[in-house]
Amino acid sequence: MSVPLHYLRWAVGLDAAETQTTAAERTCLAKHAAGRRAVVEIGVFEGVTTRVLRDVMADDGVLFAVDPLFTGRLGVSLHQRIALGEVAKSRRGRVEWIRATGREAARDPRVANRDVDFVFVDGDHTWDGISNDWEAWSGKVAPGGIMAFHDSRETPGAGSQNFTEQVITRDPRFTVIDTEFRLTVIQRVTARQATASAGT
Repeated sequence: MSVPLHYLRWAVGLDAAETQTTAAERTCLAKHAAGRRAVVEIGVFEGVTTRVLRDVMADDGVLFAVDPLFTGRLGVSLHQRIALGEVAKSRRGRVEWIRATGREAARDPRVANRDVDFVFVDGDHTWDGISNDWEAWSGKVAPGGIMAFHDSRETPGAGSQNFTEQVITRDPRFTVIDTEFRLTVIQRVTARQATASAGT
C-alpha cells in the first residue's frame, strides 16, 4: 500500500499506525521506561513506540523524539503527521521533536549538556548507524539509566546485531538486564556496582 493511501486510511480510522516492534517488545520497553524523566527515542517512524514511552514516563518527564522524517514527493512527511497524531493521544509529560539523525540530535542544545535516563535506539540499523548512535548517546546515560536496542538480536547479518554483540554487550559501563525477541536492554552501572565488580 502506498504511504499516501495508508495516511488517508489512518486519518479516517481504517488503518492503525505501523510499527516494526512486537507487542511483547513494547511491553518490555514500557517496563523499563516507567517513571523515567528524560527519555529519548531514536527512530520514531509512525509514533507507536513513542506513545508507549510517553504513556509510562514520569508525569513531569520529557521525551525527545528523534527522527529525520524524510519528506516524500509531496514535500511533507506523512509518517511524521501520523506520529504527531499518535503521540498526541497521550498527555503525560511533554515531547520535544528533534528532526535529525541520532548523532545530530545528541548535539541539539536541548540535550547537548544534560543526562538522560532512558534511550531507545531504533533508527539506522547498519553497523555505522548504530555505532554513531552508541557513541553519541551512551555517555549521556546517567548511572542506573537504560538503553534499549531494536534489531539487536534474532536478526542475523544485521549490522545492529553484530555491533550489539561485539561492542555494546562488552562495554563495562553497562550490563545486559533484559532481552525480548529482537530487543536488548542494558543498564548503566552505578558507582557502587562498579566498585563491587572491581573488588571481585
